Amino acid sequence: MNIVIVGLNHKTAPVEIREKLSFPADTIGQPLKRLLAHYGLNEAVILSTCNRVEVLAVTPDMEKGEWQIKRFLSDYHNIPISELDEHLYSRCGEEAVKHLFRVGAGLDSMIVGEPQILGQVKDSYSYAVEHNTAGVIVNKLYHKAFQVAKRIRTETRIGESAVSISFAAVELARKIFGELRGKTAMLIGAGEMAELAAKHLLSNGVSDIMVANRTYEKAVEFVRSFGGAAIMFREYQHYLKDADIVIASTGASSFIIKPDDVKEVMKHRRNKPMFFIDISVPRNIDPLVNGIDNAYVYDIDDLQGVVKANLSERAGEAKQAETIIVEEIEKFYRWAKSLDVVPTIIALRQFCDEIRKNEISKAMSSFENLSEKDRKILEAMTSSIVNKIIHNPIIHLKKDANKVEGDLYIDTVRKIFDLNEALEKLNRANDKEAGSKEANNKEE
Repeated sequence: MNIVIVGLNHKTAPVEIREKLSFPADTIGQPLKRLLAHYGLNEAVILSTCNRVEVLAVTPDMEKGEWQIKRFLSDYHNIPISELDEHLYSRCGEEAVKHLFRVGAGLDSMIVGEPQILGQVKDSYSYAVEHNTAGVIVNKLYHKAFQVAKRIRTETRIGESAVSISFAAVELARKIFGELRGKTAMLIGAGEMAELAAKHLLSNGVSDIMVANRTYEKAVEFVRSFGGAAIMFREYQHYLKDADIVIASTGASSFIIKPDDVKEVMKHRRNKPMFFIDISVPRNIDPLVNGIDNAYVYDIDDLQGVVKANLSERAGEAKQAETIIVEEIEKFYRWAKSLDVVPTIIALRQFCDEIRKNEISKAMSSFENLSEKDRKILEAMTSSIVNKIIHNPIIHLKKDANKVEGDLYIDTVRKIFDLNEALEKLNRANDKEAGSKEANNKEE
């Protein structure tokens, strides 16, 4: 079982690079299927958020799999690997499992302990299930990751006074304006990030909120929960002049607010300050807007300064969370290694028994008057000999599979007895059985 993660995040790549590698959720099926069809991977999941893009794969060969994922990212986004390499990180085997657990628990987030990432990890897994790129390993691994995140939330205080990118955005606005009471905010986009921003804005005294969304009905539903006014997406620029704070979090693939738009708005506002926060990847607001007098633009990377203030408070809880992760990795690998050891034991038994049957068949053909009783005695005796020969190897395999060197023991047994063919037969039989069960279930 070879698990590999290749990706980049807010620590390794600026937003200009991250936005080039993003995968829109509505077209995620295409790259997922391509990973399996053209890059030799067995299972795959793509996680694409504003702060990270990661591909997790189960691959027959760890080193080759790592290279294939890099090649996929390069091919799919038409960016040379040489330009990506300095920003990419790779995690293999146990380190990949640890990385996924840390990401799901919010320990690798810009704001340690933020809960939104778990929902995004769950979504990435759901897409893999929907598009048939999740198999036995991915299914078990991700369900374990969700359990780990829940355990960390339950057993530590890392989620208390939960913060998020949206919280950091509002904190930054408060520092710029000093006081948000009486200010008007516009949210462009009505997703989860916008909901969190609305909560923080209202709790900090913002009096009016306008919400623009491509699906107008969603904007209407949004304001039912939080108050404010829903506006048609195509008309939001008309209302920009009334907004002191603009927070953009849409899935647009290019800038939707440009310098000329803001210059016109500032004339109507008589140069009253405007605060723009772009928490979208790809970015929604042209950074050149920041060059306009009294217009202040911050993107997701600019929020890191606000985030740092939260790190020390959560450091102690994060240490406890890391201990939990180590425990859970051990449990996962205990299960994972059983996937290798059980088929190896079955294949070893079948391999030895096939030799026994062939040899006893030859021997019995030499006896003309062998009674049925004698045949049964010979069958029992040879079966007993085989069982005694393989008894100790099987005991040690079961006992030592969970140790660090367990993979080495399994691999050694497979090589010594040349079990590859036997394992292939076993896999084909299992696949056939699984196919029959699936067909029966459909008929029912």
